[in-house]
Amino acid sequence: MSTTKPDPAELDFSGVVWEKSPDSGGNDNCVEFGVIGEFVAIRDSKRPEQTPLVYTRGEIRAMVSGAKAGAFDHLV
Repeated sequence: MSTTKPDPAELDFSGVVWEKSPDSGGNDNCVEFGVIGEFVAIRDSKRPEQTPLVYTRGEIRAMVSGAKAGAFDHLV
């Protein structure tokens, strides 16, 4: 698994299946996640035309682990 991330501007996101949390209520005021190759992309659902951010699975794993442990509870 690579840790070198590609330049998001050079990727084709047209085939990405975007997912959002079921807790979003189905509105367009959330973030969406999608898999692109061995990476995970994140975009703002209000601005799908903007280039998404791209992370390694390790980076996403660390973020999810931190969220589950309550590291970001002060933000909500």
